[in-house]
Amino acid sequence: MTLLQVRGVTRRFGGLTAVDAVSFDVHEGMIKAVIGPNGAGKSTLFNVLTAFDRPDEGSVLFDGADLTTMRPHLIVRAGVARTFQNTQLFEEMSAEENVLAGAHAVTRTGFLAAALRMPWTVREERDAAEEARRLLRLVGLGEWASTPAADLPHGLRRLLEIARALATRPRLLLLDEPAAGLNSAETSALAEALYRIRDLGVTIVVVEHDMGLVMEVSDEIVVLDRGRKIAEGPPRIIQKDPGVIAAYLGEEDVSDEF
Repeated sequence: MTLLQVRGVTRRFGGLTAVDAVSFDVHEGMIKAVIGPNGAGKSTLFNVLTAFDRPDEGSVLFDGADLTTMRPHLIVRAGVARTFQNTQLFEEMSAEENVLAGAHAVTRTGFLAAALRMPWTVREERDAAEEARRLLRLVGLGEWASTPAADLPHGLRRLLEIARALATRPRLLLLDEPAAGLNSAETSALAEALYRIRDLGVTIVVVEHDMGLVMEVSDEIVVLDRGRKIAEGPPRIIQKDPGVIAAYLGEEDVSDEF
């Protein structure tokens, strides 16, 4: 089943076309990567997919609904979550509290009901706390639940942001440079977490520079260069595509770099 349909998305900034008529599909249950050299339009495309920016042309359909007409908080409620290239955590809150903050985007409890401690709000809060701890275990942070976010190493902060996004109960998770700044051990932990998330039925789209991670976890890859899609397919095809090699590293055959 096609979960996400990107059709002819174009975004211009003055005389610069950052994303140029890009189209691709994301099928349910897959991990799909979007890669490209610096300035290829990846971040702009990601912002369009999640309505942080609006396209000049084209559409983004999630399960048939056009995301380009929706506000970001409604996109979250529709089942789409994202992380950002720079981690944006609540530094003084614990890891568990950060995940709970994500859960509040989809819980029913409002200010008045919470203040009155209605029985159903107490039950919902208890269930949310149990789910937060489960998500922390899922990404490998179970033992860090009570640790303030500010005290977590960089790699664990990345995983915490993913757990918080998962607390919104998404069907589609978009990750913006999740491996940025990670060492090899942290990147391996991230790859295992992505597999576990995918196996739970969450579809993943990831923008990433780490080609080792991309080639390991992706089912399909979209390659952008100067705003245009220049290739799409499984990793074994992409890493041998002459156009992709030229875009990244010049005309020489340097496929061993991927």
